[in-house]
Amino acid sequence: MSKFLENNIISLRAPEPEDLELLFKWENDTEVWKFGSAISPYSKYVLKQYIIDAQTDIFQSKQLRFMIVLKREQISVGTIDLYDFDAINSRCGVGIYIDHAYRKNEYATNALNLLEKYVFNFLNINQLYAIIPENNKASIQLFNHSHFSESGVLQQWIFTEKGYENAIIVQKLKTDQ
Repeated sequence: MSKFLENNIISLRAPEPEDLELLFKWENDTEVWKFGSAISPYSKYVLKQYIIDAQTDIFQSKQLRFMIVLKREQISVGTIDLYDFDAINSRCGVGIYIDHAYRKNEYATNALNLLEKYVFNFLNINQLYAIIPENNKASIQLFNHSHFSESGVLQQWIFTEKGYENAIIVQKLKTDQ
């Protein structure tokens, strides 16, 4: 495995067909829909097609998903995604999901650090960013801890059952490493 995609705790790998049940569970976790862009459940058929199509490279698909795997146990605990890849401006969004049972173990921090090395040193992308709902304190803390800089607030960006909510934009430049 690439030195960019593993450390002594976790490894990042492409989704495999055997990940279908986990992805189905995670993508249909309605508790986290408010933090992303999901508005309806995903079918197993759609997820199966995603896994098949996910073998294309980021320059074609403009996105890339990794499974976050505990190395010792060989258990998948979450995903980390690159999305909205923009080759011309050399930037990409990042999103992370950790299964409820594995949160607060620094797996997200480890995965984000590995992803940064991969993006900045292998793909040679200039910047990563994330758009985080203002009430997602855990994600804000994660990105702050990983030295992302807050660069703005998008007013009334996300519609929730309580009305519109602001979102925070965080960025990390290759030179910030």
